[in-house]
Amino acid sequence: MLEFKLPEIGEGVVEGEIVRWHKQPGEFVQANEALVEVMTDKATIEVPSPVSGTVRDLLAQVGDICAVEQVIAVIDLASSAGKAAAVASAPAASSSSSSGPVLATPAARALARESGIDLHSLPTDDRGRITKDDVLRAQQGIGKVAELSTGTGPKGQPAPVRPAPVAEVATAYVAPNKPAPAAKPTPAKPAARPAVTTEGDEEIPFRGMRRRIAESMVRSYTTAVHYTYVEQVNVTRLVKLRADAKSVAAEQGVSLTFLPFIVKAVVHALKRFPIVNAELDEAGGRILVKKRYNIGVAAATDQGLMVPVVHGADRMSILDLGREIARLGESARTGACTREELTGGTFTISSLGNIGGVLATPIINFPEVGILGVHAIRKTPIVDERDNIVIGHLMNLSVSLDHRVVDGFEGAKFLQEVRRYLEDPNLLLLASI
Repeated sequence: MLEFKLPEIGEGVVEGEIVRWHKQPGEFVQANEALVEVMTDKATIEVPSPVSGTVRDLLAQVGDICAVEQVIAVIDLASSAGKAAAVASAPAASSSSSSGPVLATPAARALARESGIDLHSLPTDDRGRITKDDVLRAQQGIGKVAELSTGTGPKGQPAPVRPAPVAEVATAYVAPNKPAPAAKPTPAKPAARPAVTTEGDEEIPFRGMRRRIAESMVRSYTTAVHYTYVEQVNVTRLVKLRADAKSVAAEQGVSLTFLPFIVKAVVHALKRFPIVNAELDEAGGRILVKKRYNIGVAAATDQGLMVPVVHGADRMSILDLGREIARLGESARTGACTREELTGGTFTISSLGNIGGVLATPIINFPEVGILGVHAIRKTPIVDERDNIVIGHLMNLSVSLDHRVVDGFEGAKFLQEVRRYLEDPNLLLLASI
């Protein structure tokens, strides 16, 4: 019997929530075949079985929060010998392995899909996995020579791998008995009283993405000292510039919205006031001021709010930002975002487009120290430079900041800088020359 433990599924990830079991007790699972889906803080990941065998017991149920290295299933290896022999004798299996499962990281799978690379054609590392670096090397035409304990194959080709006997596989994966890590003490909380339901009420399980969102919001709201600063922005010139540029952008396959302009304005303001692009490391007694500009763009999905990240936003043009924001938004809605696309943000923008309302006080995407709320653009009578009342376009911006790091004066100056670029969008063009 093999005790299947929840493996390390990402840097810094210590636990995950069981979202779905692909196999039930009594069903046979092939090595590298998806066994369970696990949700971490930012992404849902399919975890494959390391061995072939029959699932005997599931020790974690859907909705359970499990620690890394916790035993979550038991697999009977004895049943794999007959199955493996049957598979080995099949003509398809003896001639090619292209139809079998591949053990690859989520980032590798996503990049391979985007690049049109067949994962079956790539060599694996010494643990039988394919990583994102392997796919990147394949993109560059470098390839990789697999180095296995059985020796190295011909140049550019992986070494032949002999299937290990069942006993060897069991020895390789059964960890020595050791006491489970002691659970960290948690502050005592008042016992929650169960809600009273009446006939006709609908019950929705509080788990998965919804529970993760709730946990993140509570952590942010109870840790960061929130304050919000609001400003009204005259975006009349921006509305005209965007209208003039829409047809040109469409020719290049970009549906141009206001969001790329706002991202650009935010990046310039972050460079002017870098304390807003920071993180408070309380344990280390320091403030980390980031020199990279990775802008999270909140997206509403059927599963809840997700924040895909535009990495290196400072190096992108307006049209490049438009493409990337659209791509990430679609990936978020379809649940195809990788962990890399959902992590590493330094500042977040939350926009509801035309239904953005008049004002909101967004909650900081912890551990960042700032988030910008973008609200609806409306035609409004305004007074121009000659004191004439004309029809203009006004929009409210609200920025929530962590007062432990960003003083009120700095927060106000930051938003005024964003306003300056949006009210005179020619500054965005000049800044990129």
